[in-house]
Amino acid sequence: MRLIASDLDGTLLNENSKVSEANVRAIQKAIDKGVKFVVVTGRSYDAAKMPIEEVGIACPIITLNGASSFDINGNVLRDIPMDKSICKKVHTACHNGEMYTEFFTNKGLFSFGRDRFIDRMTRWWKTVNPYLTDEEINQKIEQRFQDESVQFVEDYEQLEALKDLKIYKLLSFAEEENNYQQVYNELKDEAGVVITSSGYLNLEFNHPEAKKGLALQELAKSMGIDMKDVMSMGDNLNDKSMLEMAGRGVAMGNADPEILNLCKYTTKTNEEDGVAFAIEEMLKEFNL
Repeated sequence: MRLIASDLDGTLLNENSKVSEANVRAIQKAIDKGVKFVVVTGRSYDAAKMPIEEVGIACPIITLNGASSFDINGNVLRDIPMDKSICKKVHTACHNGEMYTEFFTNKGLFSFGRDRFIDRMTRWWKTVNPYLTDEEINQKIEQRFQDESVQFVEDYEQLEALKDLKIYKLLSFAEEENNYQQVYNELKDEAGVVITSSGYLNLEFNHPEAKKGLALQELAKSMGIDMKDVMSMGDNLNDKSMLEMAGRGVAMGNADPEILNLCKYTTKTNEEDGVAFAIEEMLKEFNL
């Protein structure tokens, strides 16, 4: 293996959005042995850079499910925004399906009104985890503000009016399974969009070429590395393409059942330093 690619949330990061010391040591050990490392995430660049920079990891970053890629110095390598007519169609479907939606753009992350943001996220957390206390939900919402710098507009027309706007990803949350299915079924055959998910009752929308696997393949090629020499690690459906395309796809112990069934290799959970375990296993197998 010549390149290690890791997802962030649910993979490299623990439940507190931190990279553990064990994971850092394993990554550095691999780098010292000549293996390159890259982060591949659904997050924006700033939100992805923050937790890895905090522990001294410097590496290329593939963001927004493959819509944008950056080299180790933060220079843009890949830029694949969605067609604006498709964005409007997706927004309309999500709105009609009563799904809360966020827009990841070249001007930052946008949502419709701070109060609506807090209200919808509170209700969503109560749906996906009814055992959480109000205080715990508030902490998770606050973490969301820390992970991503959210800007607020009144409606889609105000967002659309922003000059030179590029929309790279829409992230939507449903409170009911039927709303989730309604929106998915309406858009699943739309030619101009690819739909993935990074968690329960959420949908992520990108340009069809904005997939983690395609972006990783492009980055690996620029390094002179074939995908058969790439190890990728992930936990959810937006990781599927890079897990399928890598020579060694590794599912986290906490991964979605579909991802667990897909991968030949499985590691421990993100709360058990699963990334470190997977790296150590790979280094031992290849005598590195």
